[in-house]
Amino acid sequence: MAPVQARVVRAIVAVAITAALVAGLGLWQPSGLYLWLKALHVIAVISWMAGMLYLPRLFVYHCDAESGSKQSETFKVMERRLLTIIINPAMVVTWATGLWLAWDGGWFQVGWFQAKFVLVLALSAIHGVFSRWVRDFAADRNTRPGRFYRLMNEVPTLLMIAIVVLAIVKPF
Repeated sequence: MAPVQARVVRAIVAVAITAALVAGLGLWQPSGLYLWLKALHVIAVISWMAGMLYLPRLFVYHCDAESGSKQSETFKVMERRLLTIIINPAMVVTWATGLWLAWDGGWFQVGWFQAKFVLVLALSAIHGVFSRWVRDFAADRNTRPGRFYRLMNEVPTLLMIAIVVLAIVKPF
C-alpha cells in the first residue's frame, strides 16, 4: 500500500473509532460523562492550538532553507508529522467532544456559543490553509516570504483569545 493511501486509511480508522467512542458514550451516558468529555475537549484544544501556533513558525524557518537542502527536507518531515500526528487528530477530537458537549449542554441556542462556533469554524478554515501550505512546502512550491508566515502566526492566537473569552466569560 502506498504511503499516502496508508495515511488515508489510518485517518479514516481514527475518525471512525473516535466517532464510535463518542456515540457509545453518548448513548451510555455514565455519571460524570460531561465533565470527562469537557476535560478531553480542553486537552484536545490545547494540543490543537500548540500545533497551530508552532506550524507557522516552522514555515518561517523553512523559508530560509534552500529547496532540496537537508534542512529543507527536515522541515518537510517536521511539518508533515506535526500536522498528521498532532494537529489533525487534535482538531477531530476537539470537534467531536465540542459538538457533543454543546448538544448535551443545550448551548446551540445561546448567543455566546454561536459566536464561538463561528470563530471555531474560522480556526478550522485556517487549519485547512495551513494544511495546504504544508503540501506546498513539501512540493517546493512556496512563494511567500517568512514575514508573511510571521503575520499568519498571529491569526490562530487572536482566534484563540476570542474563543476562550466567549467560553469562559459568556458575555451574551
